[in-house]
Amino acid sequence: MGLKLTRRQILAFRRRVGALDARLPNTVESLRRAAWAGLQDSMPRAAVLSLHARVQKVEPSTWEHPSLAQLWGPRYQVYVVPKRDFALFSLARLPEEEKGRLRAQRTAERIHAHLRDRQMTDRELGTAVRMGNELRYATTTGTLAIRWGGARAPVVWAVEEPELDPADARRELARRYLHVFGPATADRFARWAGISQRSANATFASLEGSLLPVRSPLGDEWLLAGDEPAIRASETAAAPARLLPSGDPYFLLLQGAERELLVPRENQRQRLWTSRVWPGALLVDGEIRGTWRRAQHTVRIEPWTRLSSGAREAVEAEARALPLPLDRPIEVVWES
Repeated sequence: MGLKLTRRQILAFRRRVGALDARLPNTVESLRRAAWAGLQDSMPRAAVLSLHARVQKVEPSTWEHPSLAQLWGPRYQVYVVPKRDFALFSLARLPEEEKGRLRAQRTAERIHAHLRDRQMTDRELGTAVRMGNELRYATTTGTLAIRWGGARAPVVWAVEEPELDPADARRELARRYLHVFGPATADRFARWAGISQRSANATFASLEGSLLPVRSPLGDEWLLAGDEPAIRASETAAAPARLLPSGDPYFLLLQGAERELLVPRENQRQRLWTSRVWPGALLVDGEIRGTWRRAQHTVRIEPWTRLSSGAREAVEAEARALPLPLDRPIEVVWES
């Protein structure tokens, strides 16, 4: 029987490794740690808000830091990742089956033949090579980078092919996933990364010597053996408040019982994981206690429970400190 874990231990561990209890100093290594499993940026500037929740002195332009890069990452969504780890979020997802691999490689060849040393928007490129969203298949070859500012079409250009074996890249990506989202299973890794179940199973099997079997409220799962001391450690004080953007790793892509673990009450889950665009999550004292949305300079907070005056002050301070390029102060509105 593996290590038995409680809900409280799991969430405390995820907050700790995700730097959500205490912000990291503003350094290149801190940015890399904050983006250890990538930061989804499909909602304009979500990545910079995820960085702000984890790193001190983040500015509206921090997502463009030279140590970071953008690509169509897991599930072909826009991601901000550490530039030195670019291959892990691209080449690791190259299909192992011949049909999918050839599709990705041939798509990349067509794109490179047209781009050469140029940069183009994905719309211009798609028109030129007669492709739609299948352009994104080429990203799994590790040879396509993008820059998306949020308002206009992404700009695309070719980069050199990484000198890394795709299987090695998948193993490291799985380690990243387990460290940030763990404990977890191979099927959840497959869903998150957007790879086949077969590839995920083979990757976890190849890591078996460095994995620890655990028993969580969700059943039998895996944890990186090196993370055992961290998950056993005494719980540290949670941050008074954090505003996590839509798509933040802390509540991204959870399903069914995984969502129940994070947000036990069904009516609250329905308000966080909506059928439309997800709101942000309001993290107060280590628990998700509401949602938030922003329109221009107005941040609307919808708490699920009564918050103390101290908690409300912490939430308002977080909202006003959001690193957004606005020409006027942020106004906080509390929804009843």
